[in-house]
Amino acid sequence: MRPFFQVLALSTLSLSLGVAGAPAPGEDGPTLVKRADPEGIDVSHWQGALNWNTIKSEGVTFAYIKATEGTTFIDPNFSSNYVGATNAGLIRGAYHFAHPDTSSGATQANYFLAHGGGWSGDGITLPGAIDLEGGCYGLTHAQMVTWIKDFSNTYHTKTTRYPAIYTTTSWWTSCTGNSASFGTTNPLWIAHWASSIGTLPAGWSFTTFWQYADSGPHPGDQDKFNGDAAGLKRMALG
Repeated sequence: MRPFFQVLALSTLSLSLGVAGAPAPGEDGPTLVKRADPEGIDVSHWQGALNWNTIKSEGVTFAYIKATEGTTFIDPNFSSNYVGATNAGLIRGAYHFAHPDTSSGATQANYFLAHGGGWSGDGITLPGAIDLEGGCYGLTHAQMVTWIKDFSNTYHTKTTRYPAIYTTTSWWTSCTGNSASFGTTNPLWIAHWASSIGTLPAGWSFTTFWQYADSGPHPGDQDKFNGDAAGLKRMALG
C-alpha cells in the first residue's frame, strides 16, 4: 500500500475468521474455490492497469482496492479496478489511507464513504478497511485511539459494519500504546512479511486478513483470508 503523499511507505494488514456458504452452480455471485486461506491482493494506482480476469484465473479470490487518502485524494484507478474485480467475479472491498493529522476520523470516514468506500450485503463486498501506517502524526496514544474510534464508529453508523483495521504490530504498539479497544469489533488485517503471522496487537486473538508479502506472483501486496471460501462469502454478506 503506497500512500499518495508517502511513496516509500508500504503497509500491513490482518486476517479475520470466515463466513457462509458458496453459491451453488447457477446461482448469482462469484465462483469460489473451496480451499483454506483464500488468496487475495491489495492494490492501488501504483500497480497500473490490471487484467482482473488473469488475476482471477491465477487463483486470487478477493481484493482490497485503494479508494481514498485523507480528504484530498481519490485513487485514479479505483473505479476501473473495482469494476474490473467485480466483473471478474472476485469478492472485493475498498480501503482508505488515513491521515490522522489533517482532519477528524469522522470527516475522513465520510470522505471514504462518499468515494467508493461503502458496504452492501450483496455477498461480494467486503467491509471497508482503514490503512494505519507511516507514523503517529504527532498524536498521543489516547488521541490516536480516539481518532480511530471516530472513524470506525462513523463507518459503522452509516453501513452497520465496522471497518477492518490494517496495521502492523509495531505501528499499533508505537502509536496506540497497544490499545485493546478494537479487538471485539473490528476485523484485523495484519501486515507481517514473513512465513508466519507473528505476535498480534492487543485485543485480537486472531487476524482476519494477513498481508504476508509486498510482492509475489500476483500484482500488489499478497494477502490471505483466515478461513475458507465459505467464510469469506459470509464476511461479505455481513
